[in-house]
Amino acid sequence: MSKVLELRSIAKSYNPGQPGEVRVLDACELSVDAGEIVALVAPSGAGKSTLLHIAGLLDTPDTGEVALNGQVMTGKGDAARTIARRREVGFVYQFHHLLPEFSATENIVLPQLANGIAATEAEARAAELLSTVGLTERAVHRPAQLSGGEQQRVAFCRALANSPHLLLADEPTGNLDPGTSETVFAALMQLVRETGMAALIATHNLELAKRMDRVVRLDGGRIAAA
Repeated sequence: MSKVLELRSIAKSYNPGQPGEVRVLDACELSVDAGEIVALVAPSGAGKSTLLHIAGLLDTPDTGEVALNGQVMTGKGDAARTIARRREVGFVYQFHHLLPEFSATENIVLPQLANGIAATEAEARAAELLSTVGLTERAVHRPAQLSGGEQQRVAFCRALANSPHLLLADEPTGNLDPGTSETVFAALMQLVRETGMAALIATHNLELAKRMDRVVRLDGGRIAAA
């Protein structure tokens, strides 16, 4: 299988060289293949969000390399990183962060328009994704008119709107009750399996983690098999 994401000897500190320096990541090594779903488990404050931000080109490591589809992105300028992030990476967070003034469809269309997709094509893609997660009848509803689980499913669709090769999710079911969490997780797994993308999903839910292809643990700044 091709490696979509490669993290090579990633290190990250806050306040480097200062008395209050905090070493968050230390020589982290991780790769995720196309079609693979990897669970990232970690104690609170261990640095999993920092790791995801570096993997998704939202932050830069102090040392080490980030490669997407074999292309090293570390050291690239802001414009190149923005283009790669827009085309290659989808993000899902614990809170949906949908734009409240727009409908479910519009929230999925907007990132496609930013990527140069024609409006008619973007709307068709949004309809397809909403159908996949069972939300066709909620397409014109705004976030305030949707349940928490429905909002998060729309957020998944938005993350996949531009057909990224890599999905990064940070506690995507952490704000949901157990029943809704199961529904949302099933929708996420279905979308990832159908697209064949690579997925790195941070979660505290060990039962959900065990249902993914592989589980890794971040502790003491390093990654190891769980």
